[in-house]
Amino acid sequence: MPIAIAGTAGYIYTGLGQDHLPPLTLGYVYVPALVGIVIGTFVTVPAGAKAAHTMPIPRLKKIFAVILFLMATKMLWTLF
Repeated sequence: MPIAIAGTAGYIYTGLGQDHLPPLTLGYVYVPALVGIVIGTFVTVPAGAKAAHTMPIPRLKKIFAVILFLMATKMLWTLF
């Protein structure tokens, strides 16, 4: 959370005064997207926490490893 807040504050500070930004932005932060992400997070976090606590740990580790592998593969794929 502190890293996310610091990063967001940095994007806001860096983008203040820029002319090429669309309306409804606060620096480089697009406020409607921020609101959507916050609402989506508050809605889905309880379900994710419940699923993580009811799932066996080895299975949870495998799912996490697959997600990390897919994300790394996508990042490497878009690099080239």
